[in-house]
Amino acid sequence: MPRSLPSLASVRFASRRRALALLCAGGALALAGCDRSGPAGRASAAPFRGIDVTGAEYARGFQLTDFNGIPRTLADFRGQVVMLYFGFVQCPDVCPTALTRAAAVMQQLGTQAAGLQVIFVTVDPERDTPELLREYTASFDPAFLALTGSAEAIRKTAEEFRVYYKKVPTGSSYTMDHTALSYLFDRQGRIRVVLRHEQPADDYAADVRTLLAEAAA
Repeated sequence: MPRSLPSLASVRFASRRRALALLCAGGALALAGCDRSGPAGRASAAPFRGIDVTGAEYARGFQLTDFNGIPRTLADFRGQVVMLYFGFVQCPDVCPTALTRAAAVMQQLGTQAAGLQVIFVTVDPERDTPELLREYTASFDPAFLALTGSAEAIRKTAEEFRVYYKKVPTGSSYTMDHTALSYLFDRQGRIRVVLRHEQPADDYAADVRTLLAEAAA
């Protein structure tokens, strides 16, 4: 018999409620069961508030499919700054916190928000159907895009980004351990910044603005 899963509505509203509470608390999140590894990058340097990884030889791209069934690569977003995050729909706290923060960044950017594309890459393609991903990301911001693919395509993408993820049994179901970092690409499609999960929306927005201003210079 297939496992019964919670409805999207219950996942969405419970997740967003917890996410908003965590963001308002303003403290560092305990990532047990959700975050195991960080980027192999150098220490943060001006002008970025995140980790400056300009020139890194990883996170160079992906070949996945969006929730509309359209094949996507990083080149499709040339001309925009891209914020990319790995996660899964049934993530109880960390993923909805990340997407709630990304929505706050969009609000902070105001008219500049059109220059930012937020991308959510699932690490749970077994359960995260395109329809579920579409509804889930739209509940945070209709402009957000979710990407999926075969288990092999997700594995290759995670390896390219040096992202850790692993299925962890929980009773009759499972959850996913995964790296909780956000990646910023400039308008030329080059990886530039890695932001930590505990950083506030202000830091994310500041680094996006820096890349937008750099691209316009």
